[in-house]
Amino acid sequence: MLASAPYLLAVLGIAFAAPQSAPKIKERVHAPRDWINVGAAPTNHVVPLRIALPQSNFQELERHLYEISDPDHARYGDHLTKEEVEELVAPHPDSVHAVNEWLAGHGIPEGDCVRSPAKDWITVHVPVAKAEAMLDTKFHVWKHAKDEDSVVRTTSYSLPEHMHAHIELIQPTTLFNRITGHRATFRFSGAQEEAPAATSGTITANGQEVDASCNTTITVSCLKQLYNAVDYVPAATKKNSIALTGYLNQSANFADLQQFYADQVPAAVNSTFNVTFINGGVNNQTLSAAGAEADLDVQFALGIAFPTPGTFYTTGGSPPFIPDIDTPDDDNEPYTAWLDFVLAQKTLPQTISTSYGDDEQTVPESFAKRVCAGFAQLGARGVSLLFSSGDGGVGDGDPDPETQTCQTNDGRNVTKFIPGFPASCPFVTAVGGTIHIPEVAVDFSGGGFSNYFARPLYQEFAVTEFLTKQLPKGTYEGLFNPAGRAIPDVSGQADNFRIFFRGRAGLIGGTSASSPSFAGFVSLLNDARLSHGLPPLGFLNPLLYTRGVSAFNDITSGNAPGCGTPGFNATVGWDPITGLGTPDFGKLKDIVL
Repeated sequence: MLASAPYLLAVLGIAFAAPQSAPKIKERVHAPRDWINVGAAPTNHVVPLRIALPQSNFQELERHLYEISDPDHARYGDHLTKEEVEELVAPHPDSVHAVNEWLAGHGIPEGDCVRSPAKDWITVHVPVAKAEAMLDTKFHVWKHAKDEDSVVRTTSYSLPEHMHAHIELIQPTTLFNRITGHRATFRFSGAQEEAPAATSGTITANGQEVDASCNTTITVSCLKQLYNAVDYVPAATKKNSIALTGYLNQSANFADLQQFYADQVPAAVNSTFNVTFINGGVNNQTLSAAGAEADLDVQFALGIAFPTPGTFYTTGGSPPFIPDIDTPDDDNEPYTAWLDFVLAQKTLPQTISTSYGDDEQTVPESFAKRVCAGFAQLGARGVSLLFSSGDGGVGDGDPDPETQTCQTNDGRNVTKFIPGFPASCPFVTAVGGTIHIPEVAVDFSGGGFSNYFARPLYQEFAVTEFLTKQLPKGTYEGLFNPAGRAIPDVSGQADNFRIFFRGRAGLIGGTSASSPSFAGFVSLLNDARLSHGLPPLGFLNPLLYTRGVSAFNDITSGNAPGCGTPGFNATVGWDPITGLGTPDFGKLKDIVL
């Protein structure tokens, strides 16, 4: 009797299947401090496994990125298209085939797989029981000691040895990060209900005359005076745009924005911004739901760049998460959800600012590098990405230097300075903070040296100058990685920003303020280039560390303590608290045209 077709197919499938191999540890981490294992995860709880396939030609993408971002290269500004970027990061067909077979072997059909446009990410939603079988591991519920946020995670997972070459990483598995807004502590003050009157000017260190009131209250006018952009009027508003990212259920309030405009940018009254919802993001317009971080971001970035169109990306997938059998999803790492969305778009804003981050060491190195590679793709497409450098000085995310732990999460509990991520990614521009006029480094400005990313070539001269000439030999030896990517790159005013929040005026601060305001000036630079028929700036750092150095106000006073130390000092030239300094828009405009 002839065998049935299904039987023959099954036999052939076994005959031609890839050789199987025993499970081997793919990744292992120590649970970060303050995370407590409270028991086994419910077996029917659904986890969204995001599988990263190796980007087989990423080095070629990186070469393109640096060539088109180098102002002295013939290809400067020749940004890649979406399709060209996707072709460079697409995985090798062998990896696609191997992963497809592995998933099919676990009963996951093609219809259950969600693939990124470049096919370098695959997302599958599976119950914990299946995830444990696929990854030869056990998932547990972990609760954070400080605020009881909960996640379903494991401290290690395995893959068949033959699959290690075809899968770069799988998350959320060992990812325990807790994305936070940087500082952004809003404070009301009766004296701040009315805007301070402009008073006689004071001469700043960079020769600009600025209202004396700017020493205690920062407004859009103050920043334009201080950074030499008072007379610039955007003209490329049909081509140029700026965007802010929002996480943690932060809502940017339209009514607050109108009050802000009436107070500081009267010409902008009745204008607004677009909202893009990603992965269940929210933008609740109930006044009590307004977020101080979101209000700060949109008010100052859009106030500076007006009338440039603006977008607020609101991305869900954030704690708190309470695991139970009715919870369909657990994904408290929103950067990749945001990256998935924006990389799939044909047209993107030329300037994007993010005021959120976490300690670098709470993010597995493999994951940090993969997210950073996503930022490189955006840079190659002509997007300037700015990130707050953090608000803990050289220490961890705790803004109080007296309570920072500053210990490694590798099981050794060694005292180290703690850099922040994503600011430590070499493909973004990290923004530190200053205060007062003349400007000095603000004492919470995050800075230091990455333990994951090597120092990029564009930083070599500036950072070596600091390490060999400005930092006394042996200072903080062993507490930081002198070969690491150094942050911040630049800085800007970071405290006493006057915003409107839930219908009231008040002051707010943090590098959460310096990043969106710096982004506003970058957007004006992009406007200048687009108005002259030139492409946008894209990835900024190679320009800033070469031709751009002369267009920054060098900040040489102040320090940012942390980890029980005074931290680094602001010095002549680049330093790991204010970077290259604060911008002179007029000089930068002349350089980029």
